[in-house]
Amino acid sequence: MIGYTTLGTNDLDRAIAFYDALLAEFGATQIMNDGRIVIWAAEGSTGGMLAVCTPHDEQAATVGNGIMVALSAGSKDKVASLHARALELGATDEGEPGPRGEGGFYGAYFRDLDGNKLAAFVMG
Repeated sequence: MIGYTTLGTNDLDRAIAFYDALLAEFGATQIMNDGRIVIWAAEGSTGGMLAVCTPHDEQAATVGNGIMVALSAGSKDKVASLHARALELGATDEGEPGPRGEGGFYGAYFRDLDGNKLAAFVMG
């Protein structure tokens, strides 16, 4: 259902290095880079792309309170490895891997180098 999600950055080069390494865990590579916005997708993907950009209005990028991007990991092991990889790349921990609530949700949370909140999760 979601085609892509865009996150703002104030340091595009730093964000590119972070997401090149993190999204490689999904087999994703850059499919577009125009110097202001970069988009990653996994080969054969029909959606679920992630982008980072400097804001079009040339104002500072800021983090939205309550806004989060969730990356579908596919397994509990992948949730843990994505969380660990993000922290290795300089992300800050927002919640260790583990079950959350009811219904079989298992997730981990972190903030990227610009403070954007992300989750890695699996259902079941």
